[in-house]
Amino acid sequence: MALDLYNYFRSSSSYRVRIALNLKGLAYRYLPVHLNRDGGAQFTAAFRALSPDAVVPVVVDSDGAAVVNQSLAIIEWLNETQPGAPLLPADPGERAWVRALSLTIACEIHPLANLRVLKYLTGVLGVTEAQKADWARHWNRQGLAAVEAMLARRNQASTFCLGEQPGMADCCLVPQVFNAQRFGVDVAAYPVISRIVAACQALPAFADAHPARQIDAE
Repeated sequence: MALDLYNYFRSSSSYRVRIALNLKGLAYRYLPVHLNRDGGAQFTAAFRALSPDAVVPVVVDSDGAAVVNQSLAIIEWLNETQPGAPLLPADPGERAWVRALSLTIACEIHPLANLRVLKYLTGVLGVTEAQKADWARHWNRQGLAAVEAMLARRNQASTFCLGEQPGMADCCLVPQVFNAQRFGVDVAAYPVISRIVAACQALPAFADAHPARQIDAE
């Protein structure tokens, strides 16, 4: 399968998909979509043809002519179509828990400090840069506290979010922690999260997906 990944190095959702592709051992062509330069490449007609809401990432399977949007949908599609390391557990109850944790990050935390939301705050609503940073820290702290409680209640001793193999929830957790730290959140306040993230970052699949190691990194 020939895969093209349209993404941006610092995008949390793009970061998730890079990790998932690496965990699956899949080669892909990295196609940068710069979200800030020249008004944002995501708003061009060519990119909107792939992503009508003008967001990254998008994965295109040129062999099967599939175009898949939204990071969690991409990760589930990869899990369903590609052999190798499973990204979700086989047990329905465990799979539902992994999805719940992943969605808590992707739907409850990430959107509130997303680039387009932050730009709206400073551009249209006129909040200061300091207020913007306070906003991002608030929602990251509130959300990570909920994730910490979910992890601690489920299994505080496991190496990764669920068990001894990383999966979709870990693909979501590591980028969100990276994003929180960019705004000055002290992740040491969340010991279970900190331990899991450290275990993930020791793996090449996560290290190679880090924003600083991408071809469009600034």
